[in-house]
Amino acid sequence: MPLNRSSTIAVVDRHSQATARPHSAGRPLHWETLALDAGLVIDPTTKAIAPNISMSVNNLLAPGDGAFSADGVEDLTALPYLYARWTNPTVRQLEQRMAALEGADDALATATGLAAIAATFLTCLKAGDHVIISDVCYAGASELARRILPDYGIEVTAVNMSRLDAVAAAFRPNTRLVHCESPCNPILRLTDLSAVAVLAHQRGALVSVDSTLATPVATRPLALGVDLVIHSLTKFINGHGDALGGIVCGRKELIEKIRSRAGVYLGASLSAQNAWLIMRGIDTLFPRIRAVSESAIQVARFLCDHPSVKSVTYPGLETHPQHALARRQMNVFGGILTFQTDDPQKMAVQLAGRLRLVHYAFSLGHQRSIVVLLDTNEMMKATYELQGAQLGDYRAFAGDGVFRISVGLESVDDIIDDLDQALR
Repeated sequence: MPLNRSSTIAVVDRHSQATARPHSAGRPLHWETLALDAGLVIDPTTKAIAPNISMSVNNLLAPGDGAFSADGVEDLTALPYLYARWTNPTVRQLEQRMAALEGADDALATATGLAAIAATFLTCLKAGDHVIISDVCYAGASELARRILPDYGIEVTAVNMSRLDAVAAAFRPNTRLVHCESPCNPILRLTDLSAVAVLAHQRGALVSVDSTLATPVATRPLALGVDLVIHSLTKFINGHGDALGGIVCGRKELIEKIRSRAGVYLGASLSAQNAWLIMRGIDTLFPRIRAVSESAIQVARFLCDHPSVKSVTYPGLETHPQHALARRQMNVFGGILTFQTDDPQKMAVQLAGRLRLVHYAFSLGHQRSIVVLLDTNEMMKATYELQGAQLGDYRAFAGDGVFRISVGLESVDDIIDDLDQALR
């Protein structure tokens, strides 16, 4: 679907005499084009096409320009560049590009994905407030919510976001935020984002979603009613496994509130070098995600028939219990899948020793294929602490443990051959 850039992102860099390349007024740009072009500033001196890296921490300013404090500043991005912890020219281009890809007014980039989640939590919540979080989500977010937020007087309830009745029952008069993740890491359970947004907005709460596994290629949560969309830029957005970063995108007033509080005072600023590396990755985001999605469904189907594999979970498979929701909510099904075996600990040792092409390692979203065991007992002990029905819901997707595969850009035939010889 094409997007009218003029309604979403400024084409003129307010901080510089350089301007983005002009386009016909009102002509819509497709998402694939925005991944390359949104926020791009051509160097006024060299006419370089690639974004510059502005490594300077400080910038010249005229007396009277700028501000010594973020308090009372309505739009920090309207100020001249002052200090890199506040705003940086290279980081700002990244923010503009990601805002365009999510159909957002603005975005705030941070040092890591967890920093973007922390910025959202610590801006939208205060002592006496209540937050509902997905009972299965990125481990850092879960541990931050469960272990740190209560120390600051914030009440936390973790629910299975795929059960709308449980979400509805979790609301309290002081609920201010619902934080979900779709697909959730590591079990690939989905959240009906439109339905959760309706429930939250009826009760005066905001909704944030970690969309790291989906990326804007698969899902644009803001179009489904979500207020804030968060990414670990480290993963598929960057796509090369060489730069940490995070981002939160949304309405201008919400992003400005987060920028003026967390962006300035938490100090988790993204470096210009990493912003440049991540923008390099975004240039190829659409063909990369489409390629890994096409490979992932082939790998998933291969594993479904493998004698050493008990079950496979992938949103693109008809056997996924939420496949119909995936088809409604996702344009592609992504590069992450999971599988189970009879003795996961033994198989983990076997895979680590036999794999030649696929790497046995943590993280995901790289250009190279990666697999790792996420043991259910260890996940419960270290992170989720689920019991009863919630633990049963987790085990329905994960059993005693899942092997999470992040499919890379290698030939899918080579990936399958490597997995086959390692699994037998």
